[in-house]
Amino acid sequence: MSDAAFVAVDWGTTSFRLWLMSASGEILGERRSGEGMTTAMQTGFANVLSSHLAALSAPAGLPVIICGMAGARQGWVEAGYVDVPADLSEVLKVAVRVEGQTDDIRILPGLAQRSNDAPDVMRGEETQLLGALSEHHKTGEQLVCMPGTHSKWVSVNALKVTGFSTFMTGELFDVISKHSILSHALADASPFTGDLPAFRSAVADSYAHPYMATNRLFTVRSGQLLHGLTPTDAKARLSGTMIGLEIAGAHSTAPRSAKVVLIASGALGALYSAAFEALSIDFVTIDADEAVRNGLVAAANAIWH
Repeated sequence: MSDAAFVAVDWGTTSFRLWLMSASGEILGERRSGEGMTTAMQTGFANVLSSHLAALSAPAGLPVIICGMAGARQGWVEAGYVDVPADLSEVLKVAVRVEGQTDDIRILPGLAQRSNDAPDVMRGEETQLLGALSEHHKTGEQLVCMPGTHSKWVSVNALKVTGFSTFMTGELFDVISKHSILSHALADASPFTGDLPAFRSAVADSYAHPYMATNRLFTVRSGQLLHGLTPTDAKARLSGTMIGLEIAGAHSTAPRSAKVVLIASGALGALYSAAFEALSIDFVTIDADEAVRNGLVAAANAIWH
């Protein structure tokens, strides 16, 4: 590990990801766990970080760059927000140093949209944006989709964030599928992919008729009672309805000429890719892990070089 130059950390609410990096951006070691902010508030942020560094036998004294919920008000040190519209490079200039630590540990701020009618915040996604767009897609208008528990849709023009919206799609799907009458329809559902017709048709219908969303949700149950909708198709219909509604909302305020960039990975990324295909929306995909890592590398280089 003699080539290690710094440590990059993406610290979410329920997840922790750490990479030991060389000066050139090569990954020398990696750690992942469920020790997000919620856990670290109890066990101590410094303790969580040091335990993972020890597991990698990381050299002492390495600088650490962190993004995500470690910088929230309830986190390790509040890193605040940069107000939009803002160039993504502005985030790098105001990283907050964690006092009282032997090592140089910096936490990146989030972004805030302070308009009265659409107040919004993000923390961690700004680093994904930096990593995804600084290497490619530097020019023109882009509409960036970052799916998750709270999906973010961000309007960017030449690396300047002009506005963004958060959609509680993932959280609402979880609540509805577990704590509403629809939970009966989804019992015993199997995993599904975006190729399932029930998913694609629900995406298209919800996108075309967003004002009918609460009605379409009930058809998940009534379709099973009257037409024998299987639990798996019911789950796919619920997912497609929620994702189609989200895309309709994001498109309602964004320029249609903007290029859609999907920053995602895994099964969730595959569902959004299928949804875009079902709606004939042109898009490009950038791996979410790679994006946040590249953003942290850019931040480290800006701060310590």
